[in-house]
Amino acid sequence: MAEKRGEYRHIKVVREEGVSRLILARPPLNVMNIAMMEEMLAAIESIGREKDLKVMVIEAEGKAFSAGVDVADHAEEKVEEMLSLFHNIFFALRTFQQPILGVVDGPALGGGCEIITYCDMVIASERATFGQPEVKVGVFPPVAVVALPKLIGKRKTYEMVLTGRTVGAREAFEMGMINRVVPAERLAEEVESFLGDLLAQSAIVLRLTKRAIFETLGLGFEEGVQVAESLYLDFLMKTEDAREGLRAFLERRKPNWKNR
Repeated sequence: MAEKRGEYRHIKVVREEGVSRLILARPPLNVMNIAMMEEMLAAIESIGREKDLKVMVIEAEGKAFSAGVDVADHAEEKVEEMLSLFHNIFFALRTFQQPILGVVDGPALGGGCEIITYCDMVIASERATFGQPEVKVGVFPPVAVVALPKLIGKRKTYEMVLTGRTVGAREAFEMGMINRVVPAERLAEEVESFLGDLLAQSAIVLRLTKRAIFETLGLGFEEGVQVAESLYLDFLMKTEDAREGLRAFLERRKPNWKNR
């Protein structure tokens, strides 16, 4: 049974077995102001401390995932505070140990698109759109200029951030920006199926596998394998669940995960 956690004005947090959902809930377009970003940061940090958490879902209510950061908070007297707080969200996402699944149904623009770039996996409906339109109001997106080249390559990043062009879900999929595109009426079903695959795994194994991917990104093959091998031997093989998983395979039964 789902359980709501925390008292928030602009977001919702719903806890289910193995899953916590961070839901953007500032209608109509989930524009992120300073107050909302404070809540998002607090929620991410709180969710990350939950015992036996297997995955965090970031999704939204309404007709947009998020139209970005409130332009009013770019005013000279607010911009430094806003930018520092906004970037702290990404520092928290970057170090979040469990897998993060983004779910997009509608526009994800500006800061909303940047949030999606920091999800580990993304499922979108066919009516989702993605864009970095900051150039049109005379600024650039700091997170996107750092993260997008690693995700979609240099040339596509230049195109997105220099023109401000919005792309549809199918094009975003072809660029490698998202994992799956489904009809809007099937989005919830697809998300639950995807979550089912993750929830069938051990929480500690999911965390260590994500860590192995993260820590070897950008390394050469030999160095990367050495890092992965160290994590495998020094951490993974010392968990109860690694031993249980191997034992269950040999005994031809389903593993009984302890998440430790």
